[in-house]
Amino acid sequence: MKSRIFRNVRVFKFFDQKKLGSLPRILLSSFLIILFFYSAPMLINFANEQSIEYQNNSKKILAYTLNNGKSPDNNEVLNENDLLRDIFSLNDLETDTVRLNASTIKQLFEDTNYSLKDVREKKLVKPVALTLLPAEIKMIENSKQRKEFFIQIVLPLILQENNNIKLDRKRLFRIINKSNNSNLEKKWLQKKYKQYGVSSKDISTLKIRMDEIPVSLAIAQAAKETGWGTSRFAQEGNALFGQWTWSGEGLKPKDADKNQGHKVMKFNVLQASVRAYQRNLNTHSSYKNLRKARAELRDKGKSIDSLVLVKYLNEYAETGEKYVEVLTQIIKQNNLKDFDDAKLLPSSIELESLI
Repeated sequence: MKSRIFRNVRVFKFFDQKKLGSLPRILLSSFLIILFFYSAPMLINFANEQSIEYQNNSKKILAYTLNNGKSPDNNEVLNENDLLRDIFSLNDLETDTVRLNASTIKQLFEDTNYSLKDVREKKLVKPVALTLLPAEIKMIENSKQRKEFFIQIVLPLILQENNNIKLDRKRLFRIINKSNNSNLEKKWLQKKYKQYGVSSKDISTLKIRMDEIPVSLAIAQAAKETGWGTSRFAQEGNALFGQWTWSGEGLKPKDADKNQGHKVMKFNVLQASVRAYQRNLNTHSSYKNLRKARAELRDKGKSIDSLVLVKYLNEYAETGEKYVEVLTQIIKQNNLKDFDDAKLLPSSIELESLI
């Protein structure tokens, strides 16, 4: 502030030396004062933005599993911010969510006539989307009841994310089948290239990556990774799929070596965990063969079979082929394929076309 005053004094001396009158000095003084107050807020905002950008590590929460975010298809380096931007947004939606207890959730399911028996028969699922798992789920001693309760909670979330992908695929195929695309369509396409890590902007690669994960496979992995909703990672971090992060927030495994840098990803809402899981399988190089097998099933006009795709998840866990065997067993023993053709009852007009 002192240096600014000294500069103003020197300006006035300059006018005195030039023998200019008081009016020009008043005008110049007014101009300098106005310029200062006009520019100060912009300078302050600029400084704040630079500080926030440098210090804010919240967007590092969802670093990719296995290879620390590197080594995707064709040796590209995935841009985590582009890949997970919509997950960041979803994850930030609700930070003060109320955790419903198990009895309240069960009552909610009864009030809405939502039961797995009806789903298996009618293939229709009520759009009951919970944000947190109930703590009491681990107190349900009957294993069958606990499993069914867990499936009831995660099933609508998985179907919702598959619906999002279905809507995107419909739009993608409309664009592919047109000779000329609007600027809006071109912008949407550029966004999806980034979202699915297709830096080559190859539309056939995007088509292979932008596809659903079988419901039975997602349920089986969520069940295995969380112990049917009872694990500390699921309860404290809404982590349904045990994905790892090397930076930002996460939950440190209790038996992890002190020198190991990874944590288990932490989410504010369950839906964000499901979306991050699907994005992982649809973009990471470890699951390239899974996507290839899925595309081959599509080309042959066959349904996406979880028992076919599960064979390509040997790199998801350190146990490799044993992990694949466990998932296969979970799918078969719990008849999870019954849910593969289930439909989520529409919560909006847009989703009615998918029923």
